[in-house]
Amino acid sequence: MDTVTARMSAHHKSCDDLFGEAEEAAARADWERAAPRMRAFVAEMERHFAMEENILFPELEAAMGGPQGPTRVMRTEHARMRGLLEILAQAVAVKDTQACLGAAETLLILMQQHNLKEEQILYPMSDQALGPKAEALLRALPAADAGR
Repeated sequence: MDTVTARMSAHHKSCDDLFGEAEEAAARADWERAAPRMRAFVAEMERHFAMEENILFPELEAAMGGPQGPTRVMRTEHARMRGLLEILAQAVAVKDTQACLGAAETLLILMQQHNLKEEQILYPMSDQALGPKAEALLRALPAADAGR
């Protein structure tokens, strides 16, 4: 059975895989590989944020009576990650290994903490709170690998 938890957790994995490929290439200063992989990673992260902020969060907030707690925290963390994504993109563009790896390390820690909160709390809460509406929401969410 497809659930918000399964679908969005699978997309986390897809983003993590792209991040690993980009970071590995940057660590070797293989900019010909790092640049397109970083662009793909940034695009998938933005797609992930959009799925949450434009589809999932509004439905969850409607079911819970407003934009309190969990979704507010997730939006704040998205903003922090967007800043790091920008730094990463700039570092790759100028081929700065140190800056790239520094931002990547910070982003990795933030993503791990963020994804854990979503996968252990927010997504299961969504599956439960949305009930029958979850099926329609899942139709609006693309598959995890749709952007690759």
